[in-house]
Amino acid sequence: MSIFLTLLRRELASFFLSLTGYVIIAAITLLVGLSFVVLIAGVGNDPFTAPVTEMFYGTFYFWLILLLATPVITMRLFALEKASGTFETLMTTPVGDLQVVLAKFTAAIFFYMVAWLPLLACLFLVQHFTNQSGALDAGTMSGMYLGIFLVGCVFLSMGCLASAISCSQMTAAMISFVLGVSLFSLAYLAKSTPVNGHWQTQVLAYFNLFDQMHDFARGALDTRAVIFYASATFLFLFLTLRVVESRRWK
Repeated sequence: MSIFLTLLRRELASFFLSLTGYVIIAAITLLVGLSFVVLIAGVGNDPFTAPVTEMFYGTFYFWLILLLATPVITMRLFALEKASGTFETLMTTPVGDLQVVLAKFTAAIFFYMVAWLPLLACLFLVQHFTNQSGALDAGTMSGMYLGIFLVGCVFLSMGCLASAISCSQMTAAMISFVLGVSLFSLAYLAKSTPVNGHWQTQVLAYFNLFDQMHDFARGALDTRAVIFYASATFLFLFLTLRVVESRRWK
């Protein structure tokens, strides 16, 4: 455990002690604020017909942040160390491959969640200046951040895999972005395809990220969605671990 914590502190320092980390947080804050400006301007003086968190997920800004931020967060995790030559030095120390992968992923998801904290300020402003009294409801907030966390785990685990198989940060970011867009496209296909008795459409329904995130935004917890996100995250982290371990075969 002490080795894992040491690796975790090392990875967190690379985020919070560098200008890049704060640029990412500032960019996410800007897009979140812009999304609420557009949302409130679209509603005007009419009362909200749904929880503001659910309406936020209905905008393209959330998915834009997800698709752009996760590749930038993860592109340096393995690729930078490979390019600089520090990765081999790290792996010759008495640390396990699993500890390295989990430390890098944990640091990425921690930084990712910190970057979403400005969303709380936007919700507070909405509740303070409008009649949306439930904007900061505990159940809705918990569901919203659980959804952000779970979908972030999937996209960040894909980014970890992309960074592990590349020696270039830009290449890793592009691979991660393509994987994210592919999953997003699959979710769009699942949303536009009605579920019927065929097993293909039933399986495809599990990829309907839009409806799943709307459920989380309302404070509703669907265990099937939780299992899907956890399984997908585990799959990509397992593949990342296998890529890291493959250096022993060379």
